[in-house]
Amino acid sequence: MNFWQAVILGLVEGITEYLPVSSTGHLIITASLLGLDGEDRKQAIDAFNIIIQGGAILAVIGLYFPRILRIVNGLLGRDKAGFRLAMHLLIAFLPAAILGVLFNDFIESHLFSTVPVLAALFLGGVWMIALDRWRERRLASASDEEKASVGRAITELTWSRALAIGLFQCVAMWPGTSRSMMTIAGGTLLGLKPKEAAEFSFLLGLPTLGGACVYKLGTNILDARETGRPNLFEELGLMPVVVGVVVATISAALAIRWLVSFLNRHGLKAFGWYRIGLCIVLGTLIAAGVVTV
Repeated sequence: MNFWQAVILGLVEGITEYLPVSSTGHLIITASLLGLDGEDRKQAIDAFNIIIQGGAILAVIGLYFPRILRIVNGLLGRDKAGFRLAMHLLIAFLPAAILGVLFNDFIESHLFSTVPVLAALFLGGVWMIALDRWRERRLASASDEEKASVGRAITELTWSRALAIGLFQCVAMWPGTSRSMMTIAGGTLLGLKPKEAAEFSFLLGLPTLGGACVYKLGTNILDARETGRPNLFEELGLMPVVVGVVVATISAALAIRWLVSFLNRHGLKAFGWYRIGLCIVLGTLIAAGVVTV
């Protein structure tokens, strides 16, 4: 892999990981346009795309370090609110952790194909538009006092709502769905303010994406050892992986800042229309033989 290819993939990963637009769909298009979707390197590229999510993790740690520090202090018994948030994140993380391991092979063999990915992009877009319109109608019928109080803060989350967000996240194991879409839209549906739902989604991404990175890296190295094939570092090079992670970190930090501001002003429906457009573009490229899933 060339450095410029690593930079481009890192940019795409960083920008799209926390936006509710499906990083999978964007990475499929990008890898194909860069000529990196050949069968001989498919496993290495798939692993690379998972591992550079580490950059997105580093971005959240940097941007939300005070909140993460409160979580750490909570686990050490020094902050009750931090401990409460830590438990809610654990509750939300467990469904995907359990189901992800159980169904990983099934998902990779049955859902990483054209029709499931396109369906996830389209249906996710329709759902986000409908959800945003429902929220707008709810706000339109509320008094000024009620409008000011609509939506809970992250500190007001209950364990049952945290579990529900975790179940929403499980839907994102379907490629093309978007983990951010399910957790942000799900959190909004369950009563969180969009900004607060986004923050909970970012924090929930730490164990979720971190677990995926470690699992994918471990399976890639073990599989290479058992089969005698090169692992992703041997096949793509160590430096391109490092470059991809660094670029993903910087671009993810910028994307998170922009997303929080955008959600406060415009809500979710713009991303819904974008997903529908992406579905059309990706479907056209696949039909033309330019992109393969």
